[in-house]
Amino acid sequence: MIDYTVTRPLPLPGSKGERVCTRTVMDASIPGVSFDAEGVCNFARRAEWRLTHERFHGAERDERLGVWLSRMKQAGKGRPYDCLIGLSGGVDSSFVAMKVVELGLRPLAVHLDNGWNSELAVSNIEKIVRSLGIDLYTHVIDWEEFKDLQRCYFRASVIDLECVSDHAINTILPRIANRHRIGHLIIGTNVTSESILPPKWGYDKRDGRNLISIHRKFGTVRLNSYPYMLPAKLFYYLFIRRLMTVPILNYLDYNKTAALQGLAEKLQWRPYPRKHGENRFTRFFQEYYLPTKFGVDKRRAHFSSLIVAGEMTRDEAFERLKQPLYTEEELREEFEYVAKKLDWSVDELAAVIAQPPKQHTDYGNAAWMFDHNSRLVQLARYVAKGEFSFSRIKAVWKAPLESAH
Repeated sequence: MIDYTVTRPLPLPGSKGERVCTRTVMDASIPGVSFDAEGVCNFARRAEWRLTHERFHGAERDERLGVWLSRMKQAGKGRPYDCLIGLSGGVDSSFVAMKVVELGLRPLAVHLDNGWNSELAVSNIEKIVRSLGIDLYTHVIDWEEFKDLQRCYFRASVIDLECVSDHAINTILPRIANRHRIGHLIIGTNVTSESILPPKWGYDKRDGRNLISIHRKFGTVRLNSYPYMLPAKLFYYLFIRRLMTVPILNYLDYNKTAALQGLAEKLQWRPYPRKHGENRFTRFFQEYYLPTKFGVDKRRAHFSSLIVAGEMTRDEAFERLKQPLYTEEELREEFEYVAKKLDWSVDELAAVIAQPPKQHTDYGNAAWMFDHNSRLVQLARYVAKGEFSFSRIKAVWKAPLESAH
């Protein structure tokens, strides 16, 4: 029997003699890292560039936000909704819901029920919808199809198991927008807390070709209703249909601590005991699967983002990285829960995780369309967000690359 409660200890940055970024907690063990003459890594330099060019302050912020609000309200005239929002019950999406209503917008909220929600997440979503008086569309995914896809990704031995869930929500949102003739999708991603993530630590969730390839190789259940989207359809929604994605938190004075306080006071929203507490699979993926199979501690990227944004000190990040992700009892409980949910024994789940890692690109893919090191892809991002201008071309061409290789 495999002792699945034994995980490899997560080494602290530089603990094996690797060079450590002088600005963040990223080190030379991370794929794609490089350092400049000051000892600052390329991920930190890229984050600094993004904070300068994608997050706004003062009068410029107010002006840009005002333009977006005017556009959305104008586009929503004579229709029931001005915009679409995704609602997971997590901090970012909950705060977005609260703010768009405060800003006078009429959102349609969309939630994907993939069978892994915690009870607290369900309760928080209900409180948000009821308190704000907004409409909610919940897409309940076929569990047998979804479970089979998740098992496929485990068997494929790839790094990003969250593609299965995130691809579905990235497909549902433009479909619903198209159905209701909504032109703006407001998203909760933000450069304050998410400016750093090494490309090799994940895979682009929108690559439907990769998902279908993995399912064809390992799947046993036909995908009759699972919402997937091939790259051509994504291109249609973004560049023909012109669905604008608006990262609204970049236009607000967003601080996660203040956001938590506001949600609790105004909506009786209850915080989760740990990051990603709204979804048990996400927690297992980030806190067990990634560290055990790939040696990836995503806290490094998250803390480094906060350091560059000025919301955490480097010393504080080092101290927090010393804290274990799981106690032995918590790990046993989570492992048994995930195994049972996926119709595997704990030994079967442990065995499939123990298989040698593979790359997403070992399977069919359209990775070139989502290469964040491509200047053209970066420009396309601004077009999709409705933020393109000719001055952007020069800025993007001079921007630090996301990865050194």
